[in-house]
Amino acid sequence: MTKTLLATAALSLLMTTTALAEEKAFPATLKAHAILPANTILAAPSDAPEYLKTSGKFTTADRKRADALGTVPGKDGVRPTGLSLPFNGQPMQGFSGIKAMEDGTFWSLSDNGFGSKLNSTDAMLMLHHVKMDWDAGKVEALKTVFLTDPDRKAPFPIVMEGSDKRYLTGADFDVESIQPVADGFWVGEEFGPYILKFDVDGKLTDVIATTVNEKPVMSPDNPTLTLQGDPSKKTPAFNLKRSGGYEGMALSKDGAKLYGLLEGPIWTDSETVEQAEGRPALRVIELDVATKAWTGRSWLYPLAEGGEAIGDFNMLDDRTALVIERDNGAGTLDKACADPKDPKPDCFAVGSKVKRVYKIAFDDSNVGKAVRKIGYIDLLKIADPDNKKRQGGGDGYYDMPFVTIENVDRVDATHIIVGNDNNLPFSAGRALDKADDNEFVLLEVGDFLKAE
Repeated sequence: MTKTLLATAALSLLMTTTALAEEKAFPATLKAHAILPANTILAAPSDAPEYLKTSGKFTTADRKRADALGTVPGKDGVRPTGLSLPFNGQPMQGFSGIKAMEDGTFWSLSDNGFGSKLNSTDAMLMLHHVKMDWDAGKVEALKTVFLTDPDRKAPFPIVMEGSDKRYLTGADFDVESIQPVADGFWVGEEFGPYILKFDVDGKLTDVIATTVNEKPVMSPDNPTLTLQGDPSKKTPAFNLKRSGGYEGMALSKDGAKLYGLLEGPIWTDSETVEQAEGRPALRVIELDVATKAWTGRSWLYPLAEGGEAIGDFNMLDDRTALVIERDNGAGTLDKACADPKDPKPDCFAVGSKVKRVYKIAFDDSNVGKAVRKIGYIDLLKIADPDNKKRQGGGDGYYDMPFVTIENVDRVDATHIIVGNDNNLPFSAGRALDKADDNEFVLLEVGDFLKAE
């Protein structure tokens, strides 16, 4: 009996210690803050079809075409955001994945457009090479690469199927994560979900469908799925929720492996999602770069209590990585609505509680098991003793109460960059009635990066 009690107590202590280690919070200090204004619009390329010279024409509630510019108000739920569609051009918005380059610049990408396949047929897909002027607090656009499919690599008809250049749109792919390499770019997307490869000019060269344990992983937006003509028959099988694909994708330090991190858990049946350590878990799936084939190895990323999705994913070394984890709240809790089921224009429907950057570890020792969560920094309470913030926060601190924070990478031994996805013109988390800007911050997190 005594041995059993001691063993039970030891196990309980071990579990408690492990849980505390996983949830250890590390300090972060704001060192610089740069802002790209929300309403930053780019002209479509001169050879783009006239249809793509304006964007957001099908963002009306009933999806009827709206050709007159600025006639469809942007809203975050019931709250107007102050910007209206359609736009005269293509918005440089939705930064959804970032990679720091050796010269101090960054590559990022705009996601699928206006939030869905149905309303983004005129949203062009693009990658951005940017430079941060931290002293001036500005984001400088060095180059934009518009994505195309002239060689017909997409395994389905695209929106611009009959055009010469075949520009890709947000109804073709939902691009969410990026890894620049010598001969182009690897991009993770959510509709398939697929891993995509583009050359340096943005031309699509490869489309890789997803499998785990030799079984297809598909979202309801996968273009190969077709509804049954007979309502008495079963609907097509998909095992990933909408917008549950590759929100994060990391590249090993030797460039040999890609690690795709799904935003949502895989469903094992109509009622059950994959779990690890008693929590819903997301898959990290390993792709061999040379063969462009899945290795069959994967890991599970258990969500924290209150965590609902991930935002970005980049390797630190051959075994540790950074991951953004978040809830679906937006705005500060002090301005949250009393009843989230009855939102009002003067309050945030659901306030932010979980906005974090985790450091995780995974390697050969835990293949098929949970990654180890070493600790996190809290993006809702970042120390700002020198008042470096340009907006947001409060006395002595800066915060990121955005629904989607989708950019993180290491800059040097003690600093990381973090940025939001502003979902233009639909997200208003900084203010109740104003579309979020694209905010990037440089954070000093030396202890966090050294933690083991």
